[in-house]
Amino acid sequence: MNIYLHLEISDRELDSKLLLAVLAASKGNEVLVSSIGFIINGLNTKVLAPGIYHTKSLTPSKIKTNRHQKIIEQGSKITSIDEESGIDVDGYTQFAIDRYSDLSIGQASAVFGWGSNDTDTLKKIYSKNSQKIHKSGSPRADLWKSFFIDYWTNPKEMPSKSFLLVSSNILSTNNQLFHETIKSQSNAGYFQRNPKLFKKLFYERAEDFKKVYEFIDAIKYLAKNNNGYDIVLRPHPSENMNTWKIFLQDIPNVHIIREGSITAWVKNAFAIMHNGCTTSIEATISGKPVLTYSPFQMEYDHKLANSLGYNIKSKEELLIKANELFNSEKIREKKKVEVKISEVLSKKLYIDDNELAAEKILKVWESLDNKSLSQSNNWTKFYWLCKIIKFKRVFHNIMSKLFIDKFKLIKKNHKFPPLNEKDIRAKVLRLQHILGIKKKLECKLLTETTILIK
Repeated sequence: MNIYLHLEISDRELDSKLLLAVLAASKGNEVLVSSIGFIINGLNTKVLAPGIYHTKSLTPSKIKTNRHQKIIEQGSKITSIDEESGIDVDGYTQFAIDRYSDLSIGQASAVFGWGSNDTDTLKKIYSKNSQKIHKSGSPRADLWKSFFIDYWTNPKEMPSKSFLLVSSNILSTNNQLFHETIKSQSNAGYFQRNPKLFKKLFYERAEDFKKVYEFIDAIKYLAKNNNGYDIVLRPHPSENMNTWKIFLQDIPNVHIIREGSITAWVKNAFAIMHNGCTTSIEATISGKPVLTYSPFQMEYDHKLANSLGYNIKSKEELLIKANELFNSEKIREKKKVEVKISEVLSKKLYIDDNELAAEKILKVWESLDNKSLSQSNNWTKFYWLCKIIKFKRVFHNIMSKLFIDKFKLIKKNHKFPPLNEKDIRAKVLRLQHILGIKKKLECKLLTETTILIK
């Protein structure tokens, strides 16, 4: 069977897509992990045969539903798990309305949920398609388990000292111009589905600027007064790195890094500091101490994420608790950390100790298989199609510099930096070893954002 895995934000999704790909390839399937452009071009030109197209969301924008309809008409089947997850929001109803519709779920052959909360809500709202909705859990959460501890290597840019990880999720202050955010939300139909969202974005942005200042002030205070550890600020994949570098310039022992998956940083930090970030949920599952920094009353906080760990109200209290956790790190390393998951979190995040979420998803894919999804691909032909697409993009950008008024520059995709074939192959081998897969898998980098595993 042909399986095409849409990868939008590599730092967030790459490792879980590789887990899915390795498991699927070990069962005889051919798997393409790629940015959307190469997959869609391959299907539209029929260079790629029909297959399972697994995408990162079913947001019911006209562009996306039209694209999915064309994919279906070409003979492929669509499945999805929403990578935005919604596990950190209070309730799930509005998220389900914003991110899905009867049309978008109707186009899908299978929809996967992170837990009982999102799965049950989707089944209730979109009841006529309830049989398509599966409580699988997320492959991203699979990789948070201690079972995969040997998968995660130390990040190349990791400081030599022990470090506190500050996970940022303050998107609205430094990712794009505000009017561009409003425009993109409007074009995707969010304001039609959620009339209160327009006002919320303005109020939320005002609150976020205040939160950014408090984080800058706290990081400066910790850097000056801590007991000898470094601080690593990890911007969200959609945030602008340079903005944080300006905010925190010339502060000793503070590193602003976005290398690789957040999970590798969580595993190596002695504690995680955040406000409203889903990394707090990952850290909790991984048994890492969480510092939820809430120096003022917020109207637009993420209640579940901010209910986890130690709730800290001042930078002085933050320093005391961070120093305490740093000093006790060696003691904790010798003890097996017992992870306790609250009832609320267990409804948001389904973790099955007996079967991976990735295995559950693969079983559903196998149930959708038919002869048309298993036609052979000419991968050499697809490789050259990718070369042509890349050449056209380069040529287009050259023309955009020569004829500014006629050609619009194709911006570099900061969500998906170029992949390294050696690193990808090493990750695949580690997954094979952990999963006990003896079969020889072929792994090729067809483009800097496209991986073939078979």
